[in-house]
Amino acid sequence: MQQPDPFKTTTSETVVDTETPKVEVEVQVTPPESEQTNTQFQDIKTQAVEILAELPVILSRFFNKYRKPIITVGLILAVGVGIKVTLAVIDALNDIPLLAPTFELIGIIYSGWFVYRYLLRASNREELWAEVQSLKEQLLGDKAIQ
Repeated sequence: MQQPDPFKTTTSETVVDTETPKVEVEVQVTPPESEQTNTQFQDIKTQAVEILAELPVILSRFFNKYRKPIITVGLILAVGVGIKVTLAVIDALNDIPLLAPTFELIGIIYSGWFVYRYLLRASNREELWAEVQSLKEQLLGDKAIQ
């Protein structure tokens, strides 16, 4: 004997439900993954090309807006690199035998000559001061800031 299945109905009545609204379901068909990836790649490529096309305009606006700070930072970096290179060259020259003592001797001799030539007599100090003022006017203009 078979037991009746509780989920199976054998009645011939049709029930019409008029109280519940009908719901329409919209089904979207997604393209295959390769097409979707290709579309995303095209979108990214388009955005990148637009940004690269506008890059010169963006950079020129940025440079015009921040010209002085950029130049200042560039000069500071250039001075730093110059000092590093100079110290590296001096260090390399100091490694050569007899060259470092020779440079020290030349420096001592030049310092002695400078003291004798410009600093011992008052007239020579005035001459040095006039030369310094002349150089200052040439570099800064006629009206030097004092």
